[in-house]
Amino acid sequence: MTTGSYRVLESTRETDELLLLETTDADPVYVSTVGYEQPLASTVESIDPGNLLAASFDWSQSRPRFETITIESTTTFTFVSGATNLFEAAINCWENARASGEPMNSMVTYDTDRNPNGVVYAFAEQSGEQSLFEEFRDGIKPLDPLLEPIERVKPPYALFCLDPIEYPCVIVTIAFDQSGLFAKTVRDTYVE
Repeated sequence: MTTGSYRVLESTRETDELLLLETTDADPVYVSTVGYEQPLASTVESIDPGNLLAASFDWSQSRPRFETITIESTTTFTFVSGATNLFEAAINCWENARASGEPMNSMVTYDTDRNPNGVVYAFAEQSGEQSLFEEFRDGIKPLDPLLEPIERVKPPYALFCLDPIEYPCVIVTIAFDQSGLFAKTVRDTYVE
């Protein structure tokens, strides 16, 4: 039995499966989430998109199934299409990228005491038929490289990928504390 490390995303193919991306080469694995016995069933139910897993699979059926799971990080990923009322740091990040002619820009965000509480990335939308938001959501372009530079704060993080209506860009916001005020504000504004 080989165990690998995987980042979890929601599957856009079926409601009863998860998309797992191997962290070393991002090969996709679509894994069934139904029909497990306890205690494995409870572990499968507790998995959230963005979690980092150590997992092994049973490949003997039409879709792979989990054999073992260990949740290594409870970092969460949330994807929001059609976001409105983009927050000021995201707008500034996007406008700075556009003004300098760069396809991407990033900036650290701070709380009211000037302590870093997150980072914002602004990506220019690609021309043509490709959708950068969908590529992030479907795992074609992995988001893990955006987490790697974060050194001061250890996971779990809350990552939000926003596809705004008003701007031709994709915003990726990473809150360093997934239960902190910054994550709660982003969640309340765009998700709930």
